[in-house]
Amino acid sequence: MHELSLCKAISGIVERHADGRRVSAVHLDVGALRQVVPDSLTFCWGLANAGTPWETSELDVRLVPARLTCLDCGATTELTEPFLVCGTCEGRAVTIASGDELLVTSIDLVDA
Repeated sequence: MHELSLCKAISGIVERHADGRRVSAVHLDVGALRQVVPDSLTFCWGLANAGTPWETSELDVRLVPARLTCLDCGATTELTEPFLVCGTCEGRAVTIASGDELLVTSIDLVDA
């Protein structure tokens, strides 16, 4: 379960930015291509943060869909099949436009 190690890494980011203050929520963007199970991630969040000032914080996970940009026709389409082909022209010359993110977007701090 790599979600626990991800939560520990995210907790390190929170520790650096919270500077000892209590945290109510951590907002996270997770791309559909990241092979992360959001329910496992939120479960592991509590385990990884026991004894920290943010142990009761909520992990708010926003799933970012996988999108491809076609280098042939220029279209950006959502990846619905496990194949890296353009959803418009079926070209194979594509780049990933979104879906590989794992990003802490914001941290909600509790006023003292």
